[in-house]
Amino acid sequence: MKTFSKNQLERYPFYLKYFKELQKKGIATISSPKIARVLGYSEEQIRKDLQAISNEPGRPKKGRSVDKLIDTLETFLGYRDSTTAVIIGCGHLGQALLNYPNFKEMGLAVIGGFDNNPSLVGTNINGKPIRSMSDLSHLTEKQKVDVAIITVPAHAAQEAIDEAVRCGIHGIWNFAPTHVTVPCNIVIENFNFSSSLAVLIHRLYDGR
Repeated sequence: MKTFSKNQLERYPFYLKYFKELQKKGIATISSPKIARVLGYSEEQIRKDLQAISNEPGRPKKGRSVDKLIDTLETFLGYRDSTTAVIIGCGHLGQALLNYPNFKEMGLAVIGGFDNNPSLVGTNINGKPIRSMSDLSHLTEKQKVDVAIITVPAHAAQEAIDEAVRCGIHGIWNFAPTHVTVPCNIVIENFNFSSSLAVLIHRLYDGR
């Protein structure tokens, strides 16, 4: 079974976005040197990345089929599957994600949100119902939920994740700015705004 680094997996959506732009322009093939010039990756890295998910070699001077690359990437990234998710924590960030229009084309179906704020429970955001956290187990008993997107404050994150795991959810996308732990059979991806900003600021001022 092939293994992929985190950096490698993070590059694939950028490839897909670029290839879809080419497809809209009616461009049928693309070469590694052209991808390198546009996306800023090395030609060697691009060839390795694409060869890792496709058995079709690039053709000298012609490159690869854009349509086939899109098909391969969408299948590899799971965009053609349906992954069901809920958002736990429906404050500003949670509401922004509930309103985010592109999850569907990525194969992620956000079916609703959960919160303990009485002013939010019972409302709808972008057509998605907001329920009390006490109702999470009732939903997961009736419907398979693959991913919990955690957007609660840091102090509430571990409790929210524990409850999601207890309810049978095996994927956690954590936006809370704190360290959390999960059982070994749970897949977790932490999104850290402060780390991303630190990299940006360091690169902005490095060498000045």
